[in-house]
Amino acid sequence: MQSGDRQGSAFGVYVHWPFCLSKCPYCDFNSHVSHVPVDEARFAPAFAAEIATTAARIPGRTVSTIFFGGGTPSLMQPATVGAILEAIARHWSIAPDAEVTLEANPTSVEATRFRGFRSAGINRVSLGVQALDDTALKALGRLHSAQEALGAVALARSIFERYSFDLIYARPGQTPQAWAAELKRALAEAAEHLSLYQLTIEQNTPFAALHAAGKLALPDDERARALYDTTQTVCAGAGLPGYEISNHARPGAECRHNLIYWRAQEYAGIGPGAHGRLETATERRATATEKQPRSWLTRVESLGHGMVSDEPLTREQVADEFLLMGLRLAEGIDPATYARLADRPLDARRMALLHEQGAVETMPSGRLRLTLAGFPVLDAVVADLAA
Repeated sequence: MQSGDRQGSAFGVYVHWPFCLSKCPYCDFNSHVSHVPVDEARFAPAFAAEIATTAARIPGRTVSTIFFGGGTPSLMQPATVGAILEAIARHWSIAPDAEVTLEANPTSVEATRFRGFRSAGINRVSLGVQALDDTALKALGRLHSAQEALGAVALARSIFERYSFDLIYARPGQTPQAWAAELKRALAEAAEHLSLYQLTIEQNTPFAALHAAGKLALPDDERARALYDTTQTVCAGAGLPGYEISNHARPGAECRHNLIYWRAQEYAGIGPGAHGRLETATERRATATEKQPRSWLTRVESLGHGMVSDEPLTREQVADEFLLMGLRLAEGIDPATYARLADRPLDARRMALLHEQGAVETMPSGRLRLTLAGFPVLDAVVADLAA
């Protein structure tokens, strides 16, 4: 059940920086607004300590990708980023071509740190633009303007080898025509990669309360599907086809770190609320750390790690994750690999029915993937296949 049973032997390190300037009303990530300056001089050694503890457990890895997510990692000082990267390099080998990504907000203040991040070792940034319309940005709780965002994208283009940015669509009142125009504007700024997410209502967020009160209406299923189809058509036409449900890239420019998740490979989760999948000689383990930043900090300073969950995954759980994550990708999955992981093949009757319904297709290579019609109902397809 090790990663070698899946696709390649890539190993990633995810570093979670949980702090934000403000909490976006649609966000349910583990992010926290700090009303006092974050003590980076204390947090940086804690990240290094958790890296050391994790590396002692899974030594000898070569790091293929590193991803600073959040929260808002661009609020960190470049020196803190550099210290974390140095800690990773002390305990594992880093591949010469490693992809090192940092998520950033496109405010002018954070953009001033871009050169420092590049000097620290970041070679790819992912910018949370979210919209190219000031009214929509305000409704989404963002602190930047469309003009400021485009300025940050231009600066990123001049400094980093690779960059990407995010947009949110299926916003209240949004039409396919308006979205197509906004998307074409974005594609003119995107070199190789875009992440395009449908707005969804997440529990325990301000948007959930507004939605429950009837004060926030999202597009109905028919409109949402039209917006999704518009996304696929416009991006493919611009040379950035969808390689995952919400991600589009020129061939070869996919986010390699996220591919580690979707291909069910191995990754370490470092920082408050980070999740990992670690491989031992006999099993795959799911890890999670303490979510509250200061509780995590205290725990690391006491124990050397902030881990609060460390569970072996059963064959069935490993196979189900392989199915759920792999079918997000346009490349699909290898049914033979699933059969090895689950110790049973996919159900032929269910497969035939999903083929008849047009939800899945078998490629000439034998790989199984969702069709464009199947992507919006991924969860139902996976539940059917895993039953």
